[in-house]
Amino acid sequence: MKNSFVKHVVVAVAVFLVSSVTAQAQTFPSKTITIVVPTAPGGANDAMARIIAQSMSPHLGQAVIVENKAGANGAIASEFVARAPADGYTIMFGYIATHGINPALQKLKYDPVADFEAIGMVANSPTLMVVTPSLNVKTPKELIALINAKPGTMSYASAGKGTAPHLAGELFKIATGVDLVHVPYKGSAPAVVDTIGGTTQVMFPSLFTAYPQVKAGKLKALGIAGEKRSSVMPEVPTLAEQGIPNVNVNQWYGLFAPAKTPKAIVDRLNKELNLVLNDKAIEKKIEDQGAEVEASTPEHLKTLVQSEVARWKKVVAAAKITVD
Repeated sequence: MKNSFVKHVVVAVAVFLVSSVTAQAQTFPSKTITIVVPTAPGGANDAMARIIAQSMSPHLGQAVIVENKAGANGAIASEFVARAPADGYTIMFGYIATHGINPALQKLKYDPVADFEAIGMVANSPTLMVVTPSLNVKTPKELIALINAKPGTMSYASAGKGTAPHLAGELFKIATGVDLVHVPYKGSAPAVVDTIGGTTQVMFPSLFTAYPQVKAGKLKALGIAGEKRSSVMPEVPTLAEQGIPNVNVNQWYGLFAPAKTPKAIVDRLNKELNLVLNDKAIEKKIEDQGAEVEASTPEHLKTLVQSEVARWKKVVAAAKITVD
């Protein structure tokens, strides 16, 4: 009798929980959704996240706002979202550092795969090799010759230790054997400013970050650190085309929810995200910033994260990169 009662209670609780989750998904969203951005306001990630937030809001029928939580190369924001309620109201604008590079460099309090539900890709922005125009070089080979003529006296800027621009610079050094000093900054904005001014001479930012400065003639683009040319700047050849292989750093962006967010909610967010990304006006806004729109399924983004975590662990170990 007792066992029968317990079984009935367990079944009743299970039915209640399933019904509750189903009802929650059916009424979603019923309040403001927050997209947490792991960088400071004003940067490339922040700009793209705000385009997505403003565009998704009418589709979802609720306000979608951006909240910036910078620090620890995105780990602070990632941990915050990983511990947030799994109800779809707190999601993350993740990217290559938070869900690819960080596990190779930091002791994290979150797992980029297990602690998140992938919602979908947003865009890709290839890494661009740029120099201050005052160097008067037109190709990577000319830059290499200049660096070799004055070893240890030239430097490249990055958005900070362990960021994609940092790792791209280290891959370039490994591929070419040049003696180029790394100068980490607290964010991409000051790194770009100092490279424009010539305090640092080289940088490997995302095309999204550098595009406006290259268009304005404030930075000179020498090559794409990727497997193919960018449709945004098709005139710029890849480094591989110019005889420098194995410097591939594709900076990607996507939306994530906390683990155990109901599939119906993840699917709704994916549907509305993809509708936005398929809007030609939104696509142009993102492309005008130097990124290429890439809509996807949640499964595609999850697979990408898994492959990126494995890849960057190998790269960091081979290059002996630390953030200490």
